[in-house]
Amino acid sequence: MLYESPKSDKSRLHARFLPIVLLNLTLAAYLPIARAQSSNFVETEGKICGTVLLKADHRPASQVAVRLKSHVAGVFRSILTDVEGHFEVRGLPRGTYEIVVDEPGYESTPINAQLDGPSIELVIYISSSNLVEAVRNRGTVSVRELRIAGKARDEDQKGMERLAKNDPAGSLSHFRKATQEAADFYEAYYHIGAVEMKLGHRDEAMRAYQTAIEVSGGRYAPAELGLGYLFYLEGKPGEAEKILRRGLEADESSANGYTILGMTLLQLNRPDEAERSAREAILRNSSFAMAYLVLADVYARRGEYEMQLKELDVYLKLEPKGPGHEVVQQAREAVQRMLAQARAHD
Repeated sequence: MLYESPKSDKSRLHARFLPIVLLNLTLAAYLPIARAQSSNFVETEGKICGTVLLKADHRPASQVAVRLKSHVAGVFRSILTDVEGHFEVRGLPRGTYEIVVDEPGYESTPINAQLDGPSIELVIYISSSNLVEAVRNRGTVSVRELRIAGKARDEDQKGMERLAKNDPAGSLSHFRKATQEAADFYEAYYHIGAVEMKLGHRDEAMRAYQTAIEVSGGRYAPAELGLGYLFYLEGKPGEAEKILRRGLEADESSANGYTILGMTLLQLNRPDEAERSAREAILRNSSFAMAYLVLADVYARRGEYEMQLKELDVYLKLEPKGPGHEVVQQAREAVQRMLAQARAHD
């Protein structure tokens, strides 16, 4: 049992609550502006790769989501196809995987693939559920581009380029022009929300996320997760939990979503559920550093400070120069001091 003294109490509280403040301040840096091309798993076993083609003319389908699931292995992965319709997922344990292409307006038959060796390669065909024909004079086509005007896409791309140059305010005009050109361009509305949140404009971000959700018919998980995070920041964890769970139903592969849900559950004083959510995040992406801070806060709530220290160390290893590194380092030092004082009085 830890020795209790006024000084150790102060150190303990500092160690316990500082990482929670860090989560509030820095998670926005992890909210994705665009969907990631691949996850960051570091396991080293097999790989599954392949090509997604439009069934009508066998041309590549670019920028569509391919999802892999294995409940037995506990693996949930998601990746976008490249301009040639190709995808590749590495670091997979051997076993049976269900693979499906998830793109609104298109259908594909789920494939069960057995990974027994170092790799397998697949060809997956998708067809329009509303008989939209892909008419293009070039070799590849993005399924979303069939429904979004080219000028709108160009404006969205200009906005992304502004963001890459660290000019979030300058990106907004392009994203707004994109929505003016295509009222159903929910990704552009989401980008507006992400930028407004980055600029500290929560009301504007909330409106943009809500519009993205409405326009997408509730199918675009990043907007749900962004809105849930805003409710978390507003101190409305009950509303946040509902929205986050809805987003995770749309995208159960999101490590980011499970991490925000874990933070929300901590705010609701449900640390056991928060721990499970953080571990779901790590299951999906073992390198997602923020999930380890959620675990650190869970252990602090329980008074398990050795375990808290361990999770802080994992974060610092994964993010040696990441957001909040200095603050996490201070929290770690506070935990170390508190543990040293406790041992000295044992």
